[in-house]
Amino acid sequence: MNPTSLFSGRATDYALYRPSYPAEAINIILEGFDQPSQLVAADIGAGTGIASRLLGEREIKVIAIEPNPEMRLAATGHPMVEFRSGTAEVTGFPDASVDLVTCFQSFHWFNPSPTLYEFHRILKSSGRLGLVWGIWDEDDSFTKEFDRLVFQSSNNIPGLPSRESMISALLESPYFQKVRQTNVPYQQWLDLQGLIGLAQSQGFVPLSPEERQPLVAQLQKLHEQAADTSGKVCVVYRIDIYLAEPMV
Repeated sequence: MNPTSLFSGRATDYALYRPSYPAEAINIILEGFDQPSQLVAADIGAGTGIASRLLGEREIKVIAIEPNPEMRLAATGHPMVEFRSGTAEVTGFPDASVDLVTCFQSFHWFNPSPTLYEFHRILKSSGRLGLVWGIWDEDDSFTKEFDRLVFQSSNNIPGLPSRESMISALLESPYFQKVRQTNVPYQQWLDLQGLIGLAQSQGFVPLSPEERQPLVAQLQKLHEQAADTSGKVCVVYRIDIYLAEPMV
C-alpha cells in the first residue's frame, strides 16, 4: 500500500467532512511556548490543512508538508500556512529549523525509524513533537456502529497501519524523550451527506460506486435510526495527544 496515493480521489470529502480539533487540543500542544507568533511549525502529512490552519490561527508560521497533490489543491488557504510537497522521511527542512513538528491523524502512515530521525534533525533543541489522533469513541453506541460499518466495507484489508506500534516506536526511540500523553473529548455533528462523506474520506473505503453502495445503504439506515429532529447525528471522538522532546 502506498499511503501517498491512498487518498487520491478522496480530497473533496476529506476537506469537507473530516473533523476539526478542539481548541483545548491546540492549547495542550502549545503549552509552555511563550510567544506563538515567533514559532515555526512543520505540520507533516497535513492533508487538506485542517490542523495547519488551527495552528495558523494562533499566529504560528506553519509549513504544511503533504505529498499528495490532490490534497494540497483541496486545501483552503490561510495567510500563515504554506503548503509544500514532501514526506515525513524527507521533509526538506534545514537542520534545527523548526520549533514544533506536528502530525495530526498521519503518523501511523510513516516509516517510524527514518521519520523520527528526520523529526529530530529538523527540530530545535528547545522544540517539541506533537502526535495527534482523533479516535472514534466506541463507548458511544452510534459511533461504535459507524466504525464497524466503515471497517467492514474495507473487507479487512491486511496491512492496516497500527497506531499502537507507532506509539511504541516513539517510546523506544533514541531521538526523543519525556513522552507524555493526554486526551480530550470531541464531537462532530453531521447530516446524512456529511456522514457518508466522512466514511468516504477514509483511506480504505472502496472508491468505486458499485463497491461503495452497500456501505452507503447501511449508513442511510443508521442515520435514519439515530438522527435528531434537525437531521443530525453525533460522531464522538477521543483526541489522543502525544508530546515529546528531542533528545539533546
